[in-house]
Amino acid sequence: MPITGTTRMLGLIGNPVEHSKSPAMYNYCFRKYGLDWAYLAFSVSAEQTGDAIQALRTLNMRGANVTMPCKSAVLPYLDCLTPAAKAIGAVNTIVNDSGLLTGHNTDGFGYTENLRRHGVSVSGKKIVLLGGGGAATAIAAQAALEDAAELRVFNLKDAFWPKLEESMSRIRAAAPNCKITLHDLADQELLREKIESADILSNATRVGMAPDEDGCLIPSPEWLRKELIVTDVVYAPPETKLLRMAREMGCLTCDGLGMLLCQGAEAFRLYSGLGMPVEEIRKLLYA
Repeated sequence: MPITGTTRMLGLIGNPVEHSKSPAMYNYCFRKYGLDWAYLAFSVSAEQTGDAIQALRTLNMRGANVTMPCKSAVLPYLDCLTPAAKAIGAVNTIVNDSGLLTGHNTDGFGYTENLRRHGVSVSGKKIVLLGGGGAATAIAAQAALEDAAELRVFNLKDAFWPKLEESMSRIRAAAPNCKITLHDLADQELLREKIESADILSNATRVGMAPDEDGCLIPSPEWLRKELIVTDVVYAPPETKLLRMAREMGCLTCDGLGMLLCQGAEAFRLYSGLGMPVEEIRKLLYA
């Protein structure tokens, strides 16, 4: 679509953004559906977040995606937050409806939607979640809001631990019917015990990401069983060591690329009301 006097803008804010695939992904969708919209990436520091949100209002942008370091910094400048964004304490998508700015977080939805695309619902499931950062918090919040029975979160008991406890407390308040426990990742005996009775095992850390492709938080394939569903947020490489071990043990696996595409598809739906052609985007960006 050509840029005209009626073209409406959307964008990505955060830093760094130079290597983001979001402009290619969203502009492809705009062209496919004939939308008179254009998507750009804007380098914005945490300190500039308020100015960026004011620009979104002033320029009447349809919305924006938000990446680090602005995901939490945007919160005071928005008019309302979805339950997931409140529970996570971070926003990755802003929608502008006639001046009303709503903050969403589609990261966790991307995780549960990727599972649904593989025929799996998190409702009633016991989940072992490895990690306590932004991805893990988003997954925990969405899974709890979608009625997961239990979340067993494992993270190293380091300086970040008190912040992780606060995050889990927010999620418990948002979804009181989900049992959420927090454990030290160094306790390998307990980790193996919890995996043995889990329905889903999810790596939400960077372990296994290139160039550390041999990294894996599960020391042996014997910790896995074919009934276990295994997921990973890492998408480079497409199949991590964890997923490879799980596949070889007969487990159903869901990769990080599927989660990434599904969270982008949900943001596109929030902007446009339309469905993103996920497999077309996969081929366009990651073939």
